[in-house]
Amino acid sequence: MARALALAAHGLYTTTPNPRVGCVIVRDDGCIVGEGWHVKAGEPHAEVHALRMAGEAARGATAYVTLEPCSHFGRMPPCCEALVAAGVRRVVAAMQDPNPLVAGRGLARLREAGINVSSGVLEAEALRLNEGFISRMTRGRPWLRIKAAASLDGRTALANGESQWITGEAARADAHHWRARSCVILTGIGTVLTDRPRLTVRGIDTPRQPLRVIVDSQLRTPLDAAVLADGNALIATALTDTAGFAPYEARGVAVLSLPGEAGQVDLPALMQAMGARGINEVLTEAGARLNGALIASGCADALLLYLAPSLLGSAARGLFDLGLLESLTQRHALRVDSVDTVGTDLRLQARFATA
Repeated sequence: MARALALAAHGLYTTTPNPRVGCVIVRDDGCIVGEGWHVKAGEPHAEVHALRMAGEAARGATAYVTLEPCSHFGRMPPCCEALVAAGVRRVVAAMQDPNPLVAGRGLARLREAGINVSSGVLEAEALRLNEGFISRMTRGRPWLRIKAAASLDGRTALANGESQWITGEAARADAHHWRARSCVILTGIGTVLTDRPRLTVRGIDTPRQPLRVIVDSQLRTPLDAAVLADGNALIATALTDTAGFAPYEARGVAVLSLPGEAGQVDLPALMQAMGARGINEVLTEAGARLNGALIASGCADALLLYLAPSLLGSAARGLFDLGLLESLTQRHALRVDSVDTVGTDLRLQARFATA
């Protein structure tokens, strides 16, 4: 199963909106006769690639697959039927598919065909690999990860806005991996106006660029903003008068009206709208205000924080605008997943306790 998970990770940047899946077919003597992974939506699934490689050697063998084989007709035929036709004796799945179209039906079909079925092997690792897909299937919204870079005292920029560069080159390069695996890079109008970012993946071989989504309540994004350059963008606004949308739409940029309280964008509604568009993972690269709003509204699931070995002082800008907390019971708790060294910086990964 560890090998199947490693194969599934080959699709880290390419399978959206489908899950990342790997499959290994093994004979009773322990010899691997077939393996494969899902490369791209609309193309054969991992089990089909592995069965093609195995050929007749699949008969009587065991298939290890990181996600329950599908049982429905989509753009590809059901994988459980392919496994039955190939004559495999046993199927081991890391986890059940949360997709309501499958959700146990694939494993049940295999059992009906007389195949020995088990699941739950390296399940935690499989869950982490597809947390975005699982979130969309179970909550109707993507998994949102806030990425930020700061000094050890939690400061993202000087008081005058200077921030390039707090962290080192290795940390900045590592962050592009997280961009590449995400379906969306989310930012706010403040970042667009101040930093004029492109928010594209650079230095990584990836067949697609993530959609850029801008939270811009009053539709102030300049038409010549770098983030809009190729039209692969969406602006979420609180405005309901669609007359101002046309110049953006003429450039291929979608505009979504999601009015919330106090003239702001309804962030939970934006999350649901992205889920409806097949978005699995969102990486937020924004300022303290949007970061804080995402946390306060319950939209943030995880934190990816790069910490540089430096201090900027209390006058510098902070990470999260969470308003005035009057009691420690109001704090937003996290569970730390890992702390690693990347170049000269630390990379901390954590998830909010409610995620």
